[in-house]
Amino acid sequence: MLAKRIIACLDVRDGRVVKGINFNDLSVAGDPALLARRYNVEGIDELVILDVTATIEGRRALADTIRAVSAELFIPLAVGGGIRSEEDAAAAVESGADKVSLNSAALAEPALLTRLAARYGSQAVVVAIDAKRENDRFAVYARSGRAATGRDAVEWAREAADRGAGEILLTSIDRDGTRSGFDCELTADVSSSVPIPVIASGGAGAFEHFHDVFTRGKADAALAASIFHYSEHAVADLKQYLGAHGVPVRL
Repeated sequence: MLAKRIIACLDVRDGRVVKGINFNDLSVAGDPALLARRYNVEGIDELVILDVTATIEGRRALADTIRAVSAELFIPLAVGGGIRSEEDAAAAVESGADKVSLNSAALAEPALLTRLAARYGSQAVVVAIDAKRENDRFAVYARSGRAATGRDAVEWAREAADRGAGEILLTSIDRDGTRSGFDCELTADVSSSVPIPVIASGGAGAFEHFHDVFTRGKADAALAASIFHYSEHAVADLKQYLGAHGVPVRL
């Protein structure tokens, strides 16, 4: 079994890290470069920056923030938010991103995934899927969870993979910021349906939640924000716990 990855996420607004619940009620959680420096030392496997208002405000992700964060890292950095074109992706890569994450733009123009995969390789193209339970299915939302798309999460994940995406960043809107555990059903449904890695996001609050999403949820990686930002759980302790419970992790 391949080692599972632990990923920290920096949701950034106006150059500051923020955190909310169910994509709302954002509060400031720190400076992105300082947090990145800490995570690099503590053993996080990868870091994701999401500029949470870039798409809504119709602008690119903040290049200054990307540069400041990438200068602190010796681990892969993915950047999302406001990447609507090849030019936007190039700006993020030139600022220090190793991967670009697309959400609303990929839904609006799926062919963009194929062009980016051809330019940078599939390993650099991440499709972010924000999903919410609706009756007996998981519905996809765009524009930071504000716009229903009418699409099914599993079907969209399959199409994204077919079009060249190398990874899925799958966020449960229902669990976001609640610390009640990842949505293992959602994660398992998508993970079992695509041949590319799936990153589970939304709901991390305890070590057991990571174990659950790696086993029951079949996730390849798990992403968290607030439990790391506020130093409530040490990354090394989490990895030790997972290893002791049969989940292979990167040391």
